[in-house]
Amino acid sequence: MTSVALYDTKPYDQQYFLQAPRYNEISVQFHEFRLTSETAATTGEANAVCVFVNDRLDANCLALLRKKGVRLVALRCAGFNNVDLNAAKSLGLAVARVPAYSPHAVAEHAVALLLALNRKIHRAYNRVREHNFSLNGLAGFDLYGKTVGIIGTGKIGKIAAQIFRGFDCEVLAYDPFPSPEWAARFAVRYTDFDTLLASGDIVSLHLPLTPQTCYLLNAETFAQMKRGAYLVNTSRGELVKTKSLIEQLKSGRLGGVALDVYEEEEHLFFQDHSADVLQDDEFTRLLSFPNVLITAHQAFFTHEALTEIARVTTENVARFNEGEPFVEGSVLVALP
Repeated sequence: MTSVALYDTKPYDQQYFLQAPRYNEISVQFHEFRLTSETAATTGEANAVCVFVNDRLDANCLALLRKKGVRLVALRCAGFNNVDLNAAKSLGLAVARVPAYSPHAVAEHAVALLLALNRKIHRAYNRVREHNFSLNGLAGFDLYGKTVGIIGTGKIGKIAAQIFRGFDCEVLAYDPFPSPEWAARFAVRYTDFDTLLASGDIVSLHLPLTPQTCYLLNAETFAQMKRGAYLVNTSRGELVKTKSLIEQLKSGRLGGVALDVYEEEEHLFFQDHSADVLQDDEFTRLLSFPNVLITAHQAFFTHEALTEIARVTTENVARFNEGEPFVEGSVLVALP
């Protein structure tokens, strides 16, 4: 039986893993703290570890894991920028992920964030609770007829584009690997990156974090965006240079910003800091803008997504124990 140590877990993780179909075929240790090179010694007898987006599996951490007898790194997420895949391969560690837990969850949250920000739902909610029924300052705009730029048309980006088409928006898309048949079916028009930035009333990011996409939106690319445009990011925080984002907000160039991720979220998100003074000045500055709406990396957080994450992760660990192939699309690094 494969023994797996799960890191950065919360009560809801345990709840869904306990209900996973093959949970009883593996031995599980739940840890609330994150896996890093400093905590790698806590794996005990586990020959597999399961990690989330803010665990840090650099070359040093992976070497320590391998020395402890770990052979499998199972990611309970789709992104893998926090794992040194080259180091894992050289150490003989297999790495698997959950390739598509629920693209609908993330795409729907992106649109929900935009709607809430545009129509000032969060501000209206607080006013009504205080018996303030004034509408001053709550005007938004119709999505109908607006141009939405979707950067990245993987599973999530496609669904987001289709939702925006349901509002009768004109949807432009940019992706190095376009899907022309899908675009034709949903009346989405692929264009180049610069044209999308210049044309989009709304720009929504749906792409992974790689060396090529890191700080995709920076001072130079922000300057190409349409004045008054709205930005939505539910992908990875480091796609956006926060310092440049703040400058755009201060100048009034951006109409609004909706974020579910943040460049330095590792030290903030998934924890309760309500009794603390936040030490992150850039994040605190973002919170001060009335046209910024932030959620704490919860776009994935639906019943369907949590069920699929637990199912695929336990399935991969069980298959690893049996010497069977991982779930299709899961493999990032295969065993030698």
